[in-house]
Amino acid sequence: MTPVSVTIVMPCLNEVETLGICIRKALVAIKEAGVSGEVVVADNGSTDGSLEIAVAEGARVINVPVRGYGAALLAGFEDARGNYVLMADADDSYDFSHLPRFLLPLENGSDLVMGNRFRGEIKPGAMPFLHRYLGNPVLSYVGRLFFGIPVGDFHCGIRAFRKDAVLKLKLRTTGMEFASEMVVKASLTGLKISEVPTTLSPDGRSRAPHLRTWRDGWRHLRFLLLFSPRWLFLYPGLAATLAGLLLTVWLLPAQRAIGRVFFDVDTLAYAIGLMLVGVHITVFAVSAKVFGTREGFLPPDAKFERLYNYVTLESGLLLGTALLLAGFGAMVYSVVLWGRAGFGFLTPAHMLRITLPAAAALMLGVEAIFSSFFLSLLGMRHS
Repeated sequence: MTPVSVTIVMPCLNEVETLGICIRKALVAIKEAGVSGEVVVADNGSTDGSLEIAVAEGARVINVPVRGYGAALLAGFEDARGNYVLMADADDSYDFSHLPRFLLPLENGSDLVMGNRFRGEIKPGAMPFLHRYLGNPVLSYVGRLFFGIPVGDFHCGIRAFRKDAVLKLKLRTTGMEFASEMVVKASLTGLKISEVPTTLSPDGRSRAPHLRTWRDGWRHLRFLLLFSPRWLFLYPGLAATLAGLLLTVWLLPAQRAIGRVFFDVDTLAYAIGLMLVGVHITVFAVSAKVFGTREGFLPPDAKFERLYNYVTLESGLLLGTALLLAGFGAMVYSVVLWGRAGFGFLTPAHMLRITLPAAAALMLGVEAIFSSFFLSLLGMRHS
């Protein structure tokens, strides 16, 4: 096996119209860059003669039985002989002559180098309107917001990386969201990410692309949400809990008014409900973080681990028991008041200010106890 410094990987599924020219351009780029390299075509089940073209043009072909953009690329990465890997689509939309601008940051210490079409050039007709002005900007913004990744073009199809660094990420997704998974995991594990301008040209194929705007856009967004328990669960949960708690404290003593609008026990019931929902979502956040870390979907988080050490089964049981006792005590007190009235009529607004918090404390106590058991179960390490 001849060692090479760079491998250019192209995923392929019936790319007979453009695969040959892409391979030729890639080989020329390797030669002009003055590096040793190879072109690997990761074929995903082509039936149009793409395989024969790839072999004739001098590429090395690997067959990938698992369908999907991500599955094809990952198989290509694993089979690559180069220390550096550049990935690009086989539709003649990316400029392989930009290879040197991707290799330079890698040689200077970067682990992943992303192309940025918005800083480079998007030729007329190369990117659909929705992708250019809605899909890519919004998803890239979400990626920066959720993960703090300094990347302006989250879904650029041409990028280069150190093979060993990316394989350690243990990428799992098989579809179009693979592009997001690579960047997110690279950021979460502390890899150094750089960005260089690149050019996007119109797709050279006559058929429609494999990409589906709404389906694949949702899959990217879903992935970003699932990999960020903070934004999916924690922040909404804490916001709902705080809002509900503040409203509860405000309405618990008596009826309130803002101008001519009055708020009473009916609003109090909604406020307590909001607080309960918020607590439940927050528990989801902790559970998702523990599960994701233990199963390897999310990298270890030292700050979270230190905090999680205080969330023991025993502390949760103590908190839950205290809430149950408080709720039970308030419930007994309400029955005593009812008894003093001869178990007859009581003012609903007055009694609900006792029974609603009592019920909330009982529910939170049960939540704390069973959540503690559940989190302890999730936190058990595999033998």
